[in-house]
Formats: sequence, C-alpha cells, structure tokens
Amino acid sequence: MTVIISRAEHNQYFIGIDGGASKCRARLVSSDFSLRGEGLAGPANPLHGIEEAQEAIVASTAAALKDAGLPESDMKNLIAGVGLAGVNLPTCSAAMSNWDHPFKKMFLTTDLHVACIGAHQGADGAVIIVGTGSCGISCVKGKTHILGAHGFPHGDKASGAWLGLEGLKITLLALDGVLEHSYLTDRIMQHLGCKTDLEVVEKMSRVSSRVYAKLAPLVFEAADHDDVQAQAILREAADYIKTISDKLLDSNPPRLSMIGGLTERMMRWLDKDVAARFSPPLDPPEVGAVYYAHEELFGYHEAV
Repeated sequence: MTVIISRAEHNQYFIGIDGGASKCRARLVSSDFSLRGEGLAGPANPLHGIEEAQEAIVASTAAALKDAGLPESDMKNLIAGVGLAGVNLPTCSAAMSNWDHPFKKMFLTTDLHVACIGAHQGADGAVIIVGTGSCGISCVKGKTHILGAHGFPHGDKASGAWLGLEGLKITLLALDGVLEHSYLTDRIMQHLGCKTDLEVVEKMSRVSSRVYAKLAPLVFEAADHDDVQAQAILREAADYIKTISDKLLDSNPPRLSMIGGLTERMMRWLDKDVAARFSPPLDPPEVGAVYYAHEELFGYHEAV
C-alpha cells in the first residue's frame, strides 16, 4: 500500500509506536509511508512504570533510527504516533501527555486504537487482541466501543498472562493433592525450577504479567499432549473470545481481526464458524500509530 501525504514536507519522517506489557515496537517511515527503519525495546505500559514506558519508547525509536542509518539526534525532528497499553486510565494518560518527550510532535492514544486503525488501514472495523494481555475494540461511524482493557489480573481473560495464571492455579491445586499431577503441572514446575508449593508462591509473588505469560506456551503444549486441565483452560479462553466477538459484531463493523502473539494458536481452539469471522489484519499496530499521527496532524490520509 502507498499512502500520499500531500501536505507533509518532503523530508518529514513519522515514527509509529506500539507499546504493551511485553515489548515496544517502533516503525520509522518517510512522508510517503515508505519503511525506513524498525526498532524493538522492552515493556511500555505506563501502568507498570511511567519511566520504563518512556525509556522503551525512546529506545525503540533510537533503534529504528539506527536501522535507517540516521543519527539518534534526528529524534527531535520526528512526528510520533504513540499507542500504549494503560493510557485508557486517566492517571497514565495524564502522565504520558505531560511527558517532556524528545519528538517534534507526539500524538498519544491507546494500543487498542492503533491496532484497530492498522488492522483496517484507517477504515471502520473491530479488533480482538490476544497477547500478554487481551481486549477488544470496535471503531464504527465515529463511535468507539472497548471491551476489557482492565489489565492483569483484574481482566485480560484469554491472554497469555491469564493462561499462565490459570495453569499456575492448577499446579498449586495438584501440589495440595486436590488434583492429580499432570503433564501441565509437571512442565510448569520444571519451568519454574520449583519443588514445593511454597517455592512456587514465593517465586511468582509480585511478578509482572509478562512473567505469567511465559507459562502460556506450556498450556498449549500440555493441551497438545491431551492434558484435560490444559484443554479446559483453552476451551474457556475460546468461549470468551467468541463472546467478545459477538459483542463487537453488534456494532456491525465491516471487518473483524485478531492480533497478538497468541493469535495463531488460539485460532486452532475456536469453532470453525467463529474462526471464520476473522479477517487478517492489513497492517500492524505501529503502522496504525503512524496513520493516527498523520490524521491528527492533517485530518486525513489517502491510501491508493
């Protein structure tokens, strides 16, 4: 896809940022939306640390500039579209909006919003995100409806963090003798390097959602080995995704996409009729962030 930005300066660069609980992705594009460089840094959810999020944004942008063969000092000339997890909360939004950022201009919104913009190239649509966290959003005829986005452990059902937590609960029940040990519980204990329930609790106390999300692949692995507890967790996750998609489709979005690190694996657990509802995303969230910055700056983008 080629995007024409008729009012932008010929040498104006945009940076699109997609920041979540596990990573921060940056995409540097020129005024015609041609890719110039990409960067990756650590977590960028201000709910888990304002300074950490800001540092990740700067680090991913610096990496994108380096990838493009440009000096880090060029950061001050960039127009940034920044989509972050957590900024749906007023305190996080205020903190990030008041940041003395290093960019020429910065336009801030949620990671959900840029995901939806990117998935449908700025057109109306809906998105379900299943990564470290989970949530849903529809943007139709100027109206936005968000489902979830409450954060872990209060929400994020069907996410990597939620799958990991559910697997850990099963493991602790097995260690208490309430449930039988299984492939799932054995793999989680092996992964954690623990032998007792108290060791598990001590190791997993006060850890971030991304640490729980690292247990999610073990749930899928155990399910593939016919572990009934793991399969029950994934069926519950699939039922939740169906329910969320039902709700999002009530607003009649032209397209519905699923994005995030668990998309491919979760698709296998959806009923065929539910899986058929989803269309592949057209662009990733960091491209959606560039669209957002451009639209905020000029009021439109033209795709040809």
